Amino acid sequence: MRQLGVMVRRIYRALLIGVCLSVPALGGVTAQDGAALPGGASSLQETYQDWLVSCVQANGKRCALSQRTQQNGQQLVAIELVPAGEGETATGTLVLPFGLALDAGVALQVDDNPAGAPLRFSTCLAGGCLVPLSFDAALLEGLRAGETLKLTSRAADSDRGVPLSISLKGFAAAFDRVSALTR
Repeated sequence: MRQLGVMVRRIYRALLIGVCLSVPALGGVTAQDGAALPGGASSLQETYQDWLVSCVQANGKRCALSQRTQQNGQQLVAIELVPAGEGETATGTLVLPFGLALDAGVALQVDDNPAGAPLRFSTCLAGGCLVPLSFDAALLEGLRAGETLKLTSRAADSDRGVPLSISLKGFAAAFDRVSALTR
C-alpha cells in the first residue's frame, strides 16, 4: 500500500510539472526564440529556501517557480507561478485537495493582511482541484515581503473552515530568478 502512495505522488508530481510547463495557459513562461538556459542545459532546477525554480528547454524555454506542502506524506497544496508583464505581475495555478466546497472557492491572505475575495475553482483532476491565479503588482509586493500565504476554504461535508498555508521563504529570490531566466 505504501508503494502505491509513493507511485501516486511521483505520477502526480510529474503530471503537475509536465502540465504546467508544457501548457502556456496553465504556466511556464516561454522565453524569446534563441534564448538558452545557462551552460546550454536542457533543464534546470534550483531551490530557493521553500521554493523550486524549474526550467525546460524544448521548443523554447519554459520556466516557473513552485512549492508543494505535505502533511503525513500526503500532498495538501501545490502552487506554480510564472512572471508576467515584465515581472510586475504573475499568473499560475493552485492545486488543492479534494473534500473542499468548490462553490465557496478559496480566499488568499498574506500574513495578517485582509483576505482577498474568494477565487473560484476551475476543475478537478486526479491530483486535486485547480484554482487559476493572477497576481497584480501590489499582491506580488505583499508576497515578496510576507512570511506566509494563508489559504482558506470550506469543507464540503461540514462547511467548517479549512485553513492551509504556503511558506513565502525564498519567494522573492525564486521569482527574481525565473524573471531573469525568461528575459
